[in-house]
Amino acid sequence: MDGRRVAYLQAMGLDVWLERGAPVPAWPQATPCAGGGVAALDWAGLEARVRGCRDCALHRTRTQTVFGVGNRQARWMIVGEAPGADEDRRGEPFVGRAGRLLDAMLRAIGLSREEVYIANILKCRPPENRDPRPDEVGHCEGYLGRQVDLISPAVILAVGRVAAQNLLKTQTTIGRLRGAVHRLPGSDIPVVVTYHPAYLLRSPAEKGKAWADLKLACRIAQDTEG
Repeated sequence: MDGRRVAYLQAMGLDVWLERGAPVPAWPQATPCAGGGVAALDWAGLEARVRGCRDCALHRTRTQTVFGVGNRQARWMIVGEAPGADEDRRGEPFVGRAGRLLDAMLRAIGLSREEVYIANILKCRPPENRDPRPDEVGHCEGYLGRQVDLISPAVILAVGRVAAQNLLKTQTTIGRLRGAVHRLPGSDIPVVVTYHPAYLLRSPAEKGKAWADLKLACRIAQDTEG
């Protein structure tokens, strides 16, 4: 392992190396939202639809929508829960301290932010950063589903409890979900669950587990290569 990789791991607060290695339930293909179907939209059409979305009350309090960012032919897709205040201002997912930690986590496995695609369960910020409500998730589900369809990633990294439970259609705790390979309901796309960077900033002792999750996702991506 080269010096830069070690430095990235140290930036994550890691000084140990861990290994790890259970199935599930039924994520729909991109489905119609209140504003009409999205299943046939290309990237430009989908982004425009999200930008003009008024399907739930979150449009009244947002500064702007947060569509997603990164490589649209990526093998890795990172899915978080919802935009926060910084994301709402900048229109980009995972910025601020949590975003910098996510960037360090990606660099530790040899990836840059530009090589993956990053999106959220919700495209608008919930007030006071509260958890997304089921109806809000339902309105955005078709948008995220279409992004998944367009990218067809080799692996999805579900970041945080809200993202994991909504992607996998389960109420299982994140502690029980991580450490295993799941499948996106309704597809064969592997899903690996890990902790949210914001949680890791508050609980640095859990970074070793997140590193094990990243290595598991790496093995999946390598196994599906070619």
